[in-house]
Amino acid sequence: MVRRVAIIGAGACGLASIKCCLEEGLEPTCFERSEDIGGLWRYTDSTDGGRVTVYRSVITNTSKEMSCFSDFPFPEDFPNYLPHSLLLEYFRMYARHFDLLQHIRFKTTAVSVRKRPDFAASGQWEVITETNGIQESHVFDAVMVCTGHYQEPYLPLASFPGIETCFKGRYLHSQKYKDAEAFRGKRVLVVGIGNTGGDLSVELSRVAAKVFLSTRSSTWLFNRVSDRGFPLDMVNTTRFKRFLDWLLPSALMKWIMFRKCNSWFNHANYGLASTKSSYFKIIINEELPFCLLSGTVVLKPSVKEFTESSAVFEDGTTEENIDVVLFATGYISPFPFLEESVRSLFDNNRSLYKCIFPPQLEKPTLAIIGFVQLTGSVMVGSEMQARWVTGIFAGWNKLPPASRMMADVSKKQPPVKRNPSERKNLKLNFISYTDEIASCAGVKPSLLRLLLTDPRLALAIFFGPCTPYQYRLVGRGKWSGAREAILTQWQRTLKPLRTRVVDDSSDTFSGWCWRCLLALPAALMAGFLFSKYPRMGWSSQAGSQL
Repeated sequence: MVRRVAIIGAGACGLASIKCCLEEGLEPTCFERSEDIGGLWRYTDSTDGGRVTVYRSVITNTSKEMSCFSDFPFPEDFPNYLPHSLLLEYFRMYARHFDLLQHIRFKTTAVSVRKRPDFAASGQWEVITETNGIQESHVFDAVMVCTGHYQEPYLPLASFPGIETCFKGRYLHSQKYKDAEAFRGKRVLVVGIGNTGGDLSVELSRVAAKVFLSTRSSTWLFNRVSDRGFPLDMVNTTRFKRFLDWLLPSALMKWIMFRKCNSWFNHANYGLASTKSSYFKIIINEELPFCLLSGTVVLKPSVKEFTESSAVFEDGTTEENIDVVLFATGYISPFPFLEESVRSLFDNNRSLYKCIFPPQLEKPTLAIIGFVQLTGSVMVGSEMQARWVTGIFAGWNKLPPASRMMADVSKKQPPVKRNPSERKNLKLNFISYTDEIASCAGVKPSLLRLLLTDPRLALAIFFGPCTPYQYRLVGRGKWSGAREAILTQWQRTLKPLRTRVVDDSSDTFSGWCWRCLLALPAALMAGFLFSKYPRMGWSSQAGSQL
């Protein structure tokens, strides 16, 4: 019987895990190596100690309604996309509201997590921690690892001949980047066009003499401001659109996406992407197209090699007098505190059952929380993982036999034909994955039942954004405020924008209601199909958080 649970990390995943443990009557102890909560989102100017944080100007890519904890909405006056300071303030509010801080041991590093000698029978773990140079040993019934993806910078210098032996300029990983001032007047090469690479290129273009952005991938850009000015993820992440993804051929849906992106600007003209690309990325960036159009950022192909002061690219072109190379090449998650026999059981999240449990363990008392890449908010997916995991620890939920878990893992491995880096970066569809974990936890709402008992709520759930409150309507952890939160989500979205009121006679809510009524047959069909086929797969895409 699990009682004492060790939680490693007090970021967003760790806070949610503490709360879920408390709700299930478990006894959590969270070990946080720094002096405060927030993890990645607690910005500091210092880069000492190897702690990974966001850069000073970062803004979230997912909106507040799509990123909140499922029973704790953001304050209505918070902006829809948040700077790190407001997100950290929200974490503090959450921790105070649910009295989580008393369960956290700050300035305490998890040095080692090892199976006890009798693990096959007890499932217990020995956790060694260090505080102020003094080590201490603990025994826990279960461990929840909440350190996330961003643990250690990935700096593939061996793939860039000359960077260490010839190049006389400066090079660094984006982990070391805090703001643009140190790059004023410099000629900067940014390597990598993920969300970070795109953001930093734009920011550097305001102070640098010139910015070059090197990429090897086709990349489609999305704007956080979507149709009629609403947040992108609130418009795109709906069960209706997910139903269309499942119903219509993937080639057609891809063509629709390409056409939508190119209606903003032609990506091929900018050298970003072609509609013929089989593998592509999606990133969020509103400003990069203008920087390319104005020449303050110049797009380049992959780097072939470096000389003393220049970069030679795969297309044979050379850019001279490069002062700084900034690698936006991502992170790896080595989990150094886990014993090797456990760490070797999974090389990536797809080797884990539901991206959480190592299926080969004799006892399911180790859970990796937040080690998943989704097309939506990882924070929401992590909270759902924690709810299911703590339900298993408490005995309410059960895992299938190891053989079935292994078969499920094998079935969901990415296609072998992709190269390793592409397979690693594939993202799971937010709704499909969260629904699957919610089904396991017994908290996924039944659309068909709601259509019969509460049609207004059913229409809001099917046609509106798939906000986290939907997973608090039924089952363990049901929240009495969930229905109201869903029906008022658009009001909270518009509230921070209503700082100057103008007369607008259009009744957008009435129009939305009419559209929902006209589409009611589709909702009824979808409700039937989703009830008959509850798991429509984990449609993966090599995109970014939307």
